Amino acid sequence: MQNLKPSLVFSYFSEICRIPRPSKHEEKIIEYLLDFGAKHNLSTKRDAAGNVLISKAATAGMEKRPTVILQSHIDMVCEKNSDIVHDFMKDPIQPYIDGEWIKARGTTLGADDGIGVAAALALLASNDISHGAIECLFTVDEETGLSGAFALQSGFLNGNILLNLDSEDEGELFIGCAGGIDTTAVFSYSLENTPTEVSAFTISVSGLTGGHSGDDINKGYANSNKLLTRFLWQAQQKFGMRLVSFNGGNLRNAIPREATATFVIPQKHNEQLKQLFAQHAEDCKHEFSFTEPNIAQTLTATETPEKVIDLTTQKHLLNALYTCPHGVIAMSRAIENLVETSTNLASVKFVENNKILVTTSQRSSIESAKYDIARMVETVFAEAGAEVSHGDGYPGWAPNPNSAILKVSVEAYKKLFDTEPKVKAIHAGLECGLFLEKYSDLDMVSFGPTLRGVHSPDERLEIPTVQKFWDLIIEILRTV
Repeated sequence: MQNLKPSLVFSYFSEICRIPRPSKHEEKIIEYLLDFGAKHNLSTKRDAAGNVLISKAATAGMEKRPTVILQSHIDMVCEKNSDIVHDFMKDPIQPYIDGEWIKARGTTLGADDGIGVAAALALLASNDISHGAIECLFTVDEETGLSGAFALQSGFLNGNILLNLDSEDEGELFIGCAGGIDTTAVFSYSLENTPTEVSAFTISVSGLTGGHSGDDINKGYANSNKLLTRFLWQAQQKFGMRLVSFNGGNLRNAIPREATATFVIPQKHNEQLKQLFAQHAEDCKHEFSFTEPNIAQTLTATETPEKVIDLTTQKHLLNALYTCPHGVIAMSRAIENLVETSTNLASVKFVENNKILVTTSQRSSIESAKYDIARMVETVFAEAGAEVSHGDGYPGWAPNPNSAILKVSVEAYKKLFDTEPKVKAIHAGLECGLFLEKYSDLDMVSFGPTLRGVHSPDERLEIPTVQKFWDLIIEILRTV
């Protein structure tokens, strides 16, 4: 990336790619930021949650300008293809250039939000950019709980203007986002001896697109957990299938791309099962021909296990997974083409102590609708006998079309690129709503370069848009 422009931004992004930074394990990137602040003689502090604030004084003649906060999160979603050997706790990301895109080899790239972090560092390290006082806020754990934003204390920040550098569509300025909440269900099961005269099989779903459960939920991508459940439910009804294990998806904010299950059926139904699977695979391929060109489903014979889960729990689990909604629940009537409410059936895991953990996440730009869909999902699993709980959730960010920093940003974009930017709200969650709870007078706008496939190994960063992203930051700081 050393030959890419803007060179300083890409230089720091390259460094960041070498630093492991899974959500809730940001120790190494925090240390890097603290060392960076000391190296550049900048005021640097860290709060109890791990959030880092690096401040830089105004350049000469700009001392009376308002302080601007530039905010980005330092953690990344850690997803990889099943055939890739990669330890996110210690292995560096391996980026490469493919035409006008930067991608990673079989893993998420971490440009969400590593490119925002890199831009902030480049600004702090530069000595040829005019700006008022700036504060660069680097938050932890945005991807799995927003705990850094939740823990941010009053008085940590001084500025009243905030540029959130965590959006994914160049040419678009965001002034609102959805709130969200997680709903988890835990099933308890007992083990039973495997029936006699059975055959064991493993079914797998792979090759799906996946993606961000906010940004991509309306794109018609398949959910591996739903596809797997669809087949298992039929095999249970037709052939008396008994389930051994189910493992699908990983993160609450990623549409699941892969899933596997092992089960047994009476040997006399082997051929019928294969016919059912062939029809199932063909149906799915046809249904998702436009959105999932690489869908792959396999059925393979495996060694017969000694135990299966009890039949009552199996039926309850599969009925709940089949019934559980996934995808868009409602579109906004206030903003065209904006998803208002959605839910994501994110992961199904067999965990220790004979438990099955099902993780889902709900989003909505309307608080009452957010809780309504969460209660709907709760009811599905509660009726199936699971123990259901909700996370703390996070608030949305209500759009303010009269925002002063929005007007500055629009004018800056028009001056630079001779075109009008789109002003939008986003269905994904941003930390801005939480910031407003602590700093009610913040005036905020969110923007970034173009990223695609975030929260999946298909994540990619469009190189030419990074220069436009960087130029816009500089112009806003110059004119605010």
